Amino acid sequence: MERRTFLKLVGLSSLFAEGAFRRLFAAPQPTVAVARGKDYARTTRSALALLGGMKRFVKPGDVVVLKPNMGWDRTPAQAANTHPLVVRALAEEALAAGAKRVKVFDRTCNDERRCYVQSGISDALKGMKGVELKFIENERFRRVPIKGAVLPAWELYDEALSADVFINVPVAKHHGLSRLTLGLKNVMGVMGGNRGSIHRHLDDALADINSVLKSHLTVIDATRILTDHGPQGGSPADVKVMDTVIASTDIVAADAYATTLFGLKPEDIPVTVAAHKRGLGEMNLKRVRIVTA
Repeated sequence: MERRTFLKLVGLSSLFAEGAFRRLFAAPQPTVAVARGKDYARTTRSALALLGGMKRFVKPGDVVVLKPNMGWDRTPAQAANTHPLVVRALAEEALAAGAKRVKVFDRTCNDERRCYVQSGISDALKGMKGVELKFIENERFRRVPIKGAVLPAWELYDEALSADVFINVPVAKHHGLSRLTLGLKNVMGVMGGNRGSIHRHLDDALADINSVLKSHLTVIDATRILTDHGPQGGSPADVKVMDTVIASTDIVAADAYATTLFGLKPEDIPVTVAAHKRGLGEMNLKRVRIVTA
């Protein structure tokens, strides 16, 4: 073989090898789906469709848990709880995908009976076969070893842990301590014990919890967002209508994108930063594929 031909072959081989090497070791790029529209059920379905539809996540016979935020004695217009139409649309999609049962619950901050009714979620799910809106049963918390940065173990709700599919459905809103509460913080609704004590080390503690309780899908309700006086809110003056639903399998990326709706950057939210540093997801939106509808 002539020297010139040999060098060409070596060069091409090197280029091929470099490309193959990069593809082999490149981390998969997370996707965040963003849908907008005033029909919130349709908007929720559009966000799901951008990710491949609910059948990508739910298989026939699965038990699905929807974990909305319904911790406050507030109406949908006050934006302290997840919008009931978003929750209903997800329940319908899970059933259509073949779910055997859909369970919906939250450990509320105000009286649970009032929260479930005032949030509108009780009415929204009424009469749906295969859907259970459940009150938390204290005996169903079980201690889970975590060995995290600050939490060696914690009591978590058994039905959340045992679900085939755990769908995290927070509302996007302001929080007086953590600045915002989104998907990563919404898991506090399945924590038992004195969960308020973790606020001393909130960022690392939430990273600990999310490291053992994985959200298969995070759907953030930003149909309207609470911009101040959260997490409880109460004043319509603090509510901004965005008509937006965000969905992703990467909880950190979903939170990072939702943060921008408040005029903030992902690095402004310590909970997001802590989770990213722990390898729970991507917060750099330049490395995230944003798809819209």
